[in-house]
Amino acid sequence: MLGMKQSKLFSRTLKEAPKDEISANARLLIRGGFIDKLMAGVYTYLPLGFRVFKKIENIIREEMIEADGQELLMPSLHPKENWEKTGRWNTLDSLFRFVSHYTKMELALGPTHEEIISPLVKKFNLSHRDLPLYLFQFQNKFRDEKRAKSGILRAREFAMKDLYSFHRNEKEMEEYYESMKPRYKNIFNKCGIADKTYLTFASGGSFAKYSHEYQTVTSAGEDIIYICAKCDVAANKEIMEEKPVCPQCGSNDLREEKAVEVGNIFKLKDRFSQPFDLNYMDEKGENKPVLMGCYGIGLGRLMGTIVEINNDEKGIIWPESVAPFKVHLIELKSDNTEVKKEAELLFNSLARKNVEVLYDDRESVTTGQKFAEADLMGLPYRIVVSGKTLAANGAEVKGRREKEARIISLGDVINNF
Repeated sequence: MLGMKQSKLFSRTLKEAPKDEISANARLLIRGGFIDKLMAGVYTYLPLGFRVFKKIENIIREEMIEADGQELLMPSLHPKENWEKTGRWNTLDSLFRFVSHYTKMELALGPTHEEIISPLVKKFNLSHRDLPLYLFQFQNKFRDEKRAKSGILRAREFAMKDLYSFHRNEKEMEEYYESMKPRYKNIFNKCGIADKTYLTFASGGSFAKYSHEYQTVTSAGEDIIYICAKCDVAANKEIMEEKPVCPQCGSNDLREEKAVEVGNIFKLKDRFSQPFDLNYMDEKGENKPVLMGCYGIGLGRLMGTIVEINNDEKGIIWPESVAPFKVHLIELKSDNTEVKKEAELLFNSLARKNVEVLYDDRESVTTGQKFAEADLMGLPYRIVVSGKTLAANGAEVKGRREKEARIISLGDVINNF
């Protein structure tokens, strides 16, 4: 939908933020009519918020497809035996477990999908000709967080993109792993947070020396990272406790920052292929273990982070790439019948030009309220049509980040978008 009238919009803005929300992303997204809180850690994405969500999803999808990923969709409902094979049924604290009322089967709600993707790929009896293989999905995850907080930065139900890669050898796995770093940089650049997001060294566990997180600097962050002044990468607290120097260049010129993790990449090697006997047949007809990598991004967390670093005292400031609409067209009540006529014409012209526009056509709302709501919702551009602007034969145009508005002639407004 390129054009929408605000009088028809399902959600409404709120004058006050919910008292139980402390994070900026939750307060602003709820007040702006983007999300609604059902209970702690569980949110509904309302029409405006869902438009943002889908734009973020499509930015990520585009990069994953360019990285040769094939999209699928796996179930959220998982059988106990898969998790027992990897030894995580009783060791993963965040796993939601329950028993089916009818079948008496023990089941889990998936917090991640290694236990599903590995046996799935095994069913297809891969040979060396089938590898490497890259599969990704967007799917809801469920994690029994001890304390769900920080709005959509840490939720009990959330959407995630996870891509799993399957390889014949470590060299192949390493090459793909490295190729994903610029992909992630592209995603965060398109989402408007690249200048505050750092490739961050993290523990590789038992699989590799390091894994990598992508951490965005914000006061709302729950993590502490250390950014290297020399090479502009970071390390998390766990790495610094082992050796307090930059793991990439060895410099000790580091600054400490609070940050939120918006993505991660991990070399799984055979951790989740070995339990399921996920092998491939090589050129000699011998079975060899498939090596794996995984690459995750939480969509809600990314959306919340965008809000955390793109706001002011008036509300959200959406980057154009993820804004629900590009333009907020505001018609101010007037005795001049030409105001509504010109606003309608402008609305239709913008939509015909494929400009996404939200048209505030509401007649019972004051001028001050319309402006306040526009700033709260944070669309990139505001166009005002009023008796005053028509007297100047134009419309008032203002970028959300700009302090001053300017009058542009009605004939030229469209050309600015």
